Parts: sequence; structure tokens; C-alpha cells
Amino acid sequence: MSKSGKASVSRGPRPPKTYQKFIKQYPELGQAWELMGSAGRKGPLDERTARLVKLALAIGAMREGSVHANVRKALAMGIPSSEIEQVISLAAGTIGMPSTVAAWTWVNDIMNSKPQKSPKRKKSGAK
Repeated sequence: MSKSGKASVSRGPRPPKTYQKFIKQYPELGQAWELMGSAGRKGPLDERTARLVKLALAIGAMREGSVHANVRKALAMGIPSSEIEQVISLAAGTIGMPSTVAAWTWVNDIMNSKPQKSPKRKKSGAK
């Protein structure tokens, strides 16, 4: 958590604008989310393994937004797409083919998207 008491995301790519707006509207929920994430990082799993586990959990829970976020974060960490794809194939025997195919499409939403450029900032005094 930042000194201002607001939740801050210090790992991975910048959160989507919708998330940022939500946290601005509900800062206490942002703080609680940050604390849950911090608590979950404590333990013997390295950051890379933990990210793949979180991706697997998102797939198993069929949470499209969470799958998108975990793939973005995994790619930003340098996790190869082949490892992300293996997580999908491991899910098939547990969650079934229709759900696995759905998760595969969500993963591909991110892996096949072009990297977004940072928005250009206006110079001071510019309209």
C-alpha cells in the first residue's frame, strides 16, 4: 500500500482503466485487495510459479477477466507462451473440453493482441 493509504499496483502491467476507476470510487476495497495479494505472496512459491498457479485457478473458476489479467502479468514477467498454453492443456482433464476451449480463447485474447502503446501525454499548456 502506498503512503497515501491508497492501493497501488507495483507488479506487472498497468491495471485496466475500469479497475482504476473502480478503485478510485472504492479506495477501501482497493486497500483490501492489495492486502490479500500481499498475503498471498508470502510463502515458498516463487513469483513465477505463483503466477502460473493463479492463472490455473482463474481458468478453473472460469473467470475471464482474471484469466486476461493473469496472462498479461505472466507475459510481462517473461513467462513463455508455451508455459501458459500448458496450463490450459492441464485444465482439460479437470474442467472438461468446453470450459478449456473457452479458457483457451480468453488466453488468446491477450496473447494475440498487439501490445498497447502508452498514451502520449499533452505538454503543459497544450489544449
